[in-house]
Amino acid sequence: MEQVLSSEVFAALAAVDTPTVCNAIELVLGRRTAERFTTQPVLAAHPSLPAFVGYARTGLIRSSQPAEESPETLRARRIAYYRYVAAQPDPAVVVLQDIDSRPGLGAFWGEVNVAIHKGLGARGVLTNGSMRDLGAIDPGFQILAGSLSPSHAFVRIEAFDCPVEIFGLKVRPNDLLHADRHGAVIIDPQIAPELPRAIDLVTRKEAPVLKAARAPGFTVEKLIEAWSEVEDVH
Repeated sequence: MEQVLSSEVFAALAAVDTPTVCNAIELVLGRRTAERFTTQPVLAAHPSLPAFVGYARTGLIRSSQPAEESPETLRARRIAYYRYVAAQPDPAVVVLQDIDSRPGLGAFWGEVNVAIHKGLGARGVLTNGSMRDLGAIDPGFQILAGSLSPSHAFVRIEAFDCPVEIFGLKVRPNDLLHADRHGAVIIDPQIAPELPRAIDLVTRKEAPVLKAARAPGFTVEKLIEAWSEVEDVH
């Protein structure tokens, strides 16, 4: 089990968007990186919601064909899955990979499952599957999905607590995820305590350039001056 982070670190991470966290990770690493973040577009149920942060609860779903297993087996697996979502460490972020050849045919995420998962402590979900009930789902729970569907078809949990791949991102159970309408990034818990400081530094380094660029009479010369100011920010 990876170390569980403090509430202060979680609060600092949740207060900024995912691109800022990606920039802060690079600052801590001392280099740019092209891995451990989503590389395909996501569809946000609530684009204005802030980021959510938590430990990955992973699973596989499918919906295109009826299940061959008994209703009792499916129900037992669904209950075991919900217990898994509610387990430690928290907070939880649900990551469900739709393994159908046509991901998103049937929506697992709608009004009922959003209510259940939020009630069990999940902060949000990342799925290449679909969502529905957009006018009825909890406005405080973010779904980052691959598509919309009006039907749940034959959707069901096939497995959980397993490696998944969503939008080009490979996620393992208990990975620490930061996500918003831009997508998601995996945070190494070993560097996570350093990120609040790095986030502050990223913000302060951007400020001179943004201030100059947004002011009347902006020129390349003023941009060069602003860059000089950035070099003095530590």
